[in-house]
Amino acid sequence: MPIPQGFTPSASQAQLEARRTAFATPPNPLAMVSESEVRDALSERHSAATQAKLDAAHVAIAGLGGLGSTIAVALTRIGVGHLHLVDFDRVDMTNLNRQQYFLKDVGEYKTEALQANLAQINPFVEVTIDTTKVTDDNVSELFANDDIICEAFDVPENKTLLVNAVLEQLPSKKLVSASGMAGFRSSNLVETRRVSSNFYFCGDGVTAPKPGAGLMAPRVGIVACHEANMITRLILGEQEA
Repeated sequence: MPIPQGFTPSASQAQLEARRTAFATPPNPLAMVSESEVRDALSERHSAATQAKLDAAHVAIAGLGGLGSTIAVALTRIGVGHLHLVDFDRVDMTNLNRQQYFLKDVGEYKTEALQANLAQINPFVEVTIDTTKVTDDNVSELFANDDIICEAFDVPENKTLLVNAVLEQLPSKKLVSASGMAGFRSSNLVETRRVSSNFYFCGDGVTAPKPGAGLMAPRVGIVACHEANMITRLILGEQEA
């Protein structure tokens, strides 16, 4: 049997089968908690009025790597009601140094793996997925129903494509983007700023991966949480960074 995409060549057949079994048989979150229990807990933390705004929000996350998967976890934990996950890639072993996946997810599409993982946090968040590559031609249709679009790609060219396309084709949408998060430079260099009326930027803006200081969980996570916090502020009516 050929080794599926994303699996390491050194993995044994038994290890591959164990991963497949773990992915296919997760605990059923709906058997463990009721919607009212989750909602009451969130309202206790956030207040009912704040939670109602979070419940109603529609947020798209484009790119489900270290940024996007971490953003999705943060927004799921605070009970953002509607998440739209977009990515075309599969989980591989090198992703686990910073992305919100597990060994069982290696080889699976990131959209499907993250959707399943988020359900273990809050199964009552509506999570829709598009396992596709973002292009100039599909941005308008892909993100038509989203209030806020979060750019969370690793590749600079993909970041530029999405930002330009949203600003040109969907100028009324709120857009949160990031750049400059590699390595282990000071956290104090990371910032969130408002670039224009609907465009927000997070990161230090300059730090790129290099040998010995690539994309690593702590700093990528800091930038991801800057994005998640800016999204939260926008949902709750705050316009300034």
